[in-house]
Amino acid sequence: MSDAPSAQAPYDDNVGAHPWRRFVAVGDSFTEGIGDPEPGSPGGHRGWADRVAEVLAGQVDDFAYANLAVRGKLIRQISAEQLDRAVALQPDLVTLCAGGNDVLRPGTDPDEIAVLFEQAVATLSATGAAVVIFTGFDVGWNPVFRALRGRIAIYNENMRAVAERHDAIVADLWALKEIQDPRFWSADRLHLNPLGHHEVARMVLRTLNVPNDLRAMRPDPLPERNWREARRDDLVWARTHLVPWVLRRLRHQSSGDHVLPKRPEALPVRSRPSAPRGD
Repeated sequence: MSDAPSAQAPYDDNVGAHPWRRFVAVGDSFTEGIGDPEPGSPGGHRGWADRVAEVLAGQVDDFAYANLAVRGKLIRQISAEQLDRAVALQPDLVTLCAGGNDVLRPGTDPDEIAVLFEQAVATLSATGAAVVIFTGFDVGWNPVFRALRGRIAIYNENMRAVAERHDAIVADLWALKEIQDPRFWSADRLHLNPLGHHEVARMVLRTLNVPNDLRAMRPDPLPERNWREARRDDLVWARTHLVPWVLRRLRHQSSGDHVLPKRPEALPVRSRPSAPRGD
């Protein structure tokens, strides 16, 4: 069994370096890093999980990281395609974010999603690894997805109950108010941009109580747009992103079809130097 910290007793940074040596990330596009393009990264995307791994790798020796997440995957697919592989990699730290794509689909039941999610958490927790799970985003700021806010809130309460039963750690995206701003989101309004992934990485490291040098990147206030400008932006977004997304749903297609995990093996991570602090 791992001596990783529990949800009730997260790691105390006064003791020394964090205890983790093998980190495996499981999930969908959020964890794959979509919206944070970087040609030099595996799969061409960086994302919050890579950023967290870079910090963790810089603090201990013999650290390895795998990312099994694939965009567009539903919770059943994540469970079927990623869990056994994650267990086989023998992690002592696992992050699991799943069910978000299910919640976005009309007619889905958050309680049914929670049953599948709990089975996945139980499988990962049985390894002895510290398991980090995520609440859903608060979409109240977004007029397009605001109608889903109640369903996401139910999903979140289920996630918290699952975490309590399995001693998992909750990384609370709902409470991350910094990213409730269009400047943290990519043009498709579904995925975080580099700024958003950076803020999530900072939140995850805080949740794990791991000291780091990542700086806050709060944007300046948005310039005001008139009604005509806002509607023009909405029409461009709908034509470019919403319509293709709806068509994929109708055709039972996924953006993750034929996409492989970007880091299927647990490999060493090169930590990056932190940015210099301002005055």
